[in-house]
Amino acid sequence: MEFWYKVVSSMCKVFPAMENMKEMESSILTGLKGETVSFQLAYFWGEEETARGSIKVCSPIEEKVHVRTVNLVPSEYPCHTKRDEGYLATEPGLYPDLLCEMTPWGFPLVPGQWRSLWIDVESDENTEPGLYPVKLCMQSGDDTLCDVEVLCEVLDIILPKLPIPHTEWFHSDCLADYYGVEVFSEKYWEIVEAYVQTAARRHCNMLLTPVFTPPLDTAVGGERRTVQLVEVAVSDGKYSFDFGNLRRWVHMALRCGVEYFEISHLFTQWGAKAAPKVMAVKDGEYQQIFGWDTDASGAQYREFLQQFLTALKRELKELGVLKKTYFHVSDEPHMEHLETYRKALGGVAEALKDCKVIDALSDVTFYREGLVREPVCAIDCIKPFLEERPDKLWGYYCTGQCQNVSNRFMSLPGYRTRILGAQLYKYELAGFLHWGYNFYNARFSRYAVDPYRCTDADKAFPSGDAFLVYPGKDGRPEESLRLMLMDEAMSDYCALKALEQLAGREKVLAFINEEKVTFDEYPRNEGYLLRLREKVNGAIREISYQI
Repeated sequence: MEFWYKVVSSMCKVFPAMENMKEMESSILTGLKGETVSFQLAYFWGEEETARGSIKVCSPIEEKVHVRTVNLVPSEYPCHTKRDEGYLATEPGLYPDLLCEMTPWGFPLVPGQWRSLWIDVESDENTEPGLYPVKLCMQSGDDTLCDVEVLCEVLDIILPKLPIPHTEWFHSDCLADYYGVEVFSEKYWEIVEAYVQTAARRHCNMLLTPVFTPPLDTAVGGERRTVQLVEVAVSDGKYSFDFGNLRRWVHMALRCGVEYFEISHLFTQWGAKAAPKVMAVKDGEYQQIFGWDTDASGAQYREFLQQFLTALKRELKELGVLKKTYFHVSDEPHMEHLETYRKALGGVAEALKDCKVIDALSDVTFYREGLVREPVCAIDCIKPFLEERPDKLWGYYCTGQCQNVSNRFMSLPGYRTRILGAQLYKYELAGFLHWGYNFYNARFSRYAVDPYRCTDADKAFPSGDAFLVYPGKDGRPEESLRLMLMDEAMSDYCALKALEQLAGREKVLAFINEEKVTFDEYPRNEGYLLRLREKVNGAIREISYQI
């Protein structure tokens, strides 16, 4: 029987024709209590006919071992023509990304192809520290294909919570569209909670909160499905607000483990020229009262915002989350938008003077002129921000950060996603933002797409930019390989913080700086990150045993 296998790291992306995979350097995986550590079992089936395989787990902690298949998904647009040499592939094709639960009939053995199984070891805070064997027996019918043993060490230190906000923008309209449910129906709330739960479990601890339908990736003059949490009524120029749905949203998010909230943008994207879509009951009719035809700096919208923000802040304070809530003015303003952004900010600056306000941008002028106190900078434009060093500086990337820096495209090596954790720690960034946890639309939200068939927002963004989870059956998300890599990046950050608490920041930086690490220069291999965690975990082990 022609069958080969390799134990490879979670950062390896196993393509069907791939033959140069590097096996994991160590057969011991080490993690802190509460950390998910992952690896893959890559396999090649050399027989002429397709078959099915099964896998059996034998371990003292086998209830904490989770095995999934890594499935291929289509990518018609894997990368921009503007790129560096560090991509795994640049041609349209099938890319490994979707993680699926093992079916009763096992996993496929495809003639002439490499495939892989994804294995998580999910300890919790109550897991006894120690070294545990994880034995995997792969079979096809009565034939044993391979027996593999990996040792998993659980250290006697709990992985700290992520101490900075991490947001992957949540698009509940996409969920309502995909599953065909009414917004704010019980089914809608059930689906939303399942997706928020998954996000929070994977270190996404901040939630975009649509007090109004977010004016994000929307064509000028177009609109997205209304998901406005706050009910508005107008009478004689006075506005009243019902926060019932917002309260339910906040309570749901807190129950799922969310710690921070970000209020959807108060003005339109790319210039702050108009108001978002705002729906209200006026003259007895539910209708749109603000939108693309509303001047952002006009007196009527300013008056509305004054009344709204006063009421909203009072509500958030009563809910106990105001101090962990962030506001947005407008997303990604450029220099040509400087004055319209200034005018828009002028309408809310007084109301938000005691609140946290963040916006994603690339030009340091917005910070220099005091327009954005807490900038969220594109990581390929971050150098001038680091030189001027705001008290709190965030980072973000999206479709445009496609040369040299970290990103999460399907076509990039896994280490280019995971390196982010060490970078965030080294440069002491105050948070990280990305625009697409579950964006299932074409660009500008002109129409919906099926993310199982279209992974690039209909040839607009490199596959993997628009979402981290797939819309699975029964309203529950299916995770991606990239979501797990982001989770590992944030776990790395938390482990670095754990060592800092035990041995000081200089000790941690010494480990990171054994090789050059900046935002656009870092080791172009997975070995660096594996060795970094080995050293960090080893130091934690040594110190914790002395305590």
